Amino acid sequence: MPDVAAVTLIGKKHLQRGVACEDASIAITRNGVSVICVADGAGSKQYTHARYGSKAAVEVVSDLLINHFDALYNECREAAVRALIIAAVHTKFADLITEHNLDSIDKLSCTLLFCAVKDRRIMFGHIGDGLIAKVTPSGIVPVTMPQNGTDASSTFFVTAPHASDYLRFIKGTTDDIHAICAMTDGVQDMVYDDTSGFVKPVIARMCETLAKGRQSCEEEIKSVLEKYIVGASNVSDDASFATIYFNNTKMPDLNEYPKSADAFPRSEDSFKVLQKEMIPLVKKAKLIIEEAQYKIQNEPASVALGDKPANYDDKNEEREVEPREQTQDEISKISKRRPFRIDLLLIVFGIIALIFGVIIIINILN
Repeated sequence: MPDVAAVTLIGKKHLQRGVACEDASIAITRNGVSVICVADGAGSKQYTHARYGSKAAVEVVSDLLINHFDALYNECREAAVRALIIAAVHTKFADLITEHNLDSIDKLSCTLLFCAVKDRRIMFGHIGDGLIAKVTPSGIVPVTMPQNGTDASSTFFVTAPHASDYLRFIKGTTDDIHAICAMTDGVQDMVYDDTSGFVKPVIARMCETLAKGRQSCEEEIKSVLEKYIVGASNVSDDASFATIYFNNTKMPDLNEYPKSADAFPRSEDSFKVLQKEMIPLVKKAKLIIEEAQYKIQNEPASVALGDKPANYDDKNEEREVEPREQTQDEISKISKRRPFRIDLLLIVFGIIALIFGVIIIINILN
């Protein structure tokens, strides 16, 4: 089983304002499943109970992953899995709305990042900013990168409309992975360069401390966060860092890790522009598909003369239908119907005879 650890520290920005820490993290191993999960409560004033949301989110999702890892991993409909995870969070948030008498689920808004491992299988999930990365022999590789909205200061939360559309869900195996780490944006901002996708080697060193045991690891990670992350600024954000460490894998040589990376080339290619370009093509394709479907639905049931299908058997035309003896059930049904018809005829004839008899008697009396 891999080892796990997690640390959350309050940022100086919240300390100075007397505001509670809005981050939450969890690291747990149970039922043969190892899970790390971090969440960052939304920081604006309208998100009054975000710290409750982040805490509830990591708890409910970690329980879900531990108790139902196989069901989630084996389900091939990724959209269904994403919807179920968000539904599980919202179910817990409904309890918090009742408990705290809230008027909106948005007050509990938070991001969410998680990783779960069972045997060689691994699952990742991520909505919002923050970062999940894996430590490999060749370097530190981002698994899921920060997810921002219209600008760098906005992001997506588990409470957003259609939140499951923004939840990234990835399945794979642990092959070639030495460690996994998940972090909120308070750490991500200091160790990740979004212009190049480069993750600083300090992340690998923080993960490596778990080789000494969880308690020692969490103390060292806390020390690093206090000195270089939270302590780096008077307006630093809350910081959460969690890691999964695979003991039986070869420790990479951190001195051989790249120290930087070239920035991604700039591009004017825009998804919105691409969508606009696709609209007339999609409309044309839709008409063609609908016309083809209409033809199929309105085709004559019988094949026109001379248009016999390729597998048509001419012998069918010469085949005579042989008479078939009626079964006892059929005879019985027919016999049950016949007496009714005979009785009806007798009644009709009787009425006619009675009418004629009355007419004759009247004539005689006259």
